[in-house]
Amino acid sequence: MSTLFFSEMKYDVAEPKSASADRFILSKGHACPILYAAWEEAGLLSHEQVLSLRKIDSDIEGHPTPRLNFIDVATGSLGQGLGVATGMAYVGKYIDKASYRVFCLLGDGESAEGSVWEAAAFASIYKLDNLVAIVDVNRLGQSQATSLGHDVETYKARFAAFGFNAIIVDGHNVEELLAAYETARNTKGKPTALIAKTLKGKGIEGIENEDNWHGKPVPAETINAIKARFHGSQKGKLVAQKPINDAPAIDLHVGSIKMPAPEYKKGDKVATRAAYGTALAKLGDVNPRVIGLDGDTKNSTFSEKLLKKHPDQFIECFIAEQNLVGVAVGAQCRDRTIPFTSTFAAFFTRATDQIRMAAVSFANLKCVGSHVGVSIGEDGPSQMALEDLAIFRTIPGATVFYPTDAVSAERATELAANTKGVVFIRTGRPALPVLYDNEEPFHIGQAKVVKQSAEDKIVLVGSGVTLYESLKAAEELEKEGW
Repeated sequence: MSTLFFSEMKYDVAEPKSASADRFILSKGHACPILYAAWEEAGLLSHEQVLSLRKIDSDIEGHPTPRLNFIDVATGSLGQGLGVATGMAYVGKYIDKASYRVFCLLGDGESAEGSVWEAAAFASIYKLDNLVAIVDVNRLGQSQATSLGHDVETYKARFAAFGFNAIIVDGHNVEELLAAYETARNTKGKPTALIAKTLKGKGIEGIENEDNWHGKPVPAETINAIKARFHGSQKGKLVAQKPINDAPAIDLHVGSIKMPAPEYKKGDKVATRAAYGTALAKLGDVNPRVIGLDGDTKNSTFSEKLLKKHPDQFIECFIAEQNLVGVAVGAQCRDRTIPFTSTFAAFFTRATDQIRMAAVSFANLKCVGSHVGVSIGEDGPSQMALEDLAIFRTIPGATVFYPTDAVSAERATELAANTKGVVFIRTGRPALPVLYDNEEPFHIGQAKVVKQSAEDKIVLVGSGVTLYESLKAAEELEKEGW
């Protein structure tokens, strides 16, 4: 952390989330005391603030969240940081085309998570040479030794196999770390992974490299021995490098993204998934910072309509839904893009934890799930999303749209682009009749009455395909004198 923050990274304490500043993701969020200490050394936090760690009235929590102005995303649910970092790095290289770099510190224990390797594959495929992953191989997990212990050669081989420039370093050796950062800086065409061998509690008698110290404070009697090891600079002497201000200025304020009206005729049969694709392409027309991401289902979700019109605004994430969401969360950080992630709604269940953490991160994330419910028919139950509504409705602050026809689907997509936070749009496979006029206004939380009379005795409520069934039921009831 000292070599990163005071030799390698470029940032401005006065504006820690500057668009042009380097990004740092602490994927092993439980190690946040060292992050808070680094920002204290940099001059952003006071010593008193750092000492408020884990107190009920403090934002200096046991895992970092963006309630702090120097944190981009919440971490602590392990295995997610690298995916977010790859999203940031992709935007930096291909969309912002700026010089800022992205650093992600992972634990060796969390490297057992499959999402880490989804992210590693993505970083390699897109040649993210502005990304540096640092794996803290301290051998110890929470309850026991990790699966590989100190076998740094295997970590190196794994990252190398995924297309990284992998370098083994002594994580306690300043000179080795600085040399490795220089190598990373000069490596082009591939990301770099530093495999840092460390000892947990190094230098503390009775604690160094010992089990059962995860998340625990050291005994008071060890403090003097720790202080005796300090030989650093006077506080305030270490000063970070300032960033190069080359990230473009953009404005994505709520309400600023307007698209042309839908163009349908009442009665035309159009699937809501197709209408979503049309709307996404329209949003791409009016704002180059609206981007689409998909997990190799773009010809079914119809997000490919954006790809065909604006290939630079589309990211293929392949069949790796956890990383699909992680990349999108990284892409939206610091208001650089508005990401729309698309896949079958059933497959978002794989990324439920990433979506949950996106809400904790106050992420401006749009998820569009197609092929919902039993109406997809012959595809069978493995493709049928039945849990998606329940999942997204429990996400704090999330907005859920279930448009019925093509007009409402387009309008829901436009509303999503202008609604801050996590938004879920549920789209269907069947082509069903257009019900609404193209100029029909839609508002969040406001229902529509599509059929009524002065003699009504029964209220039927539907959305999506069930609305058409409700209309059929209304006709039958009418025949029966209701």
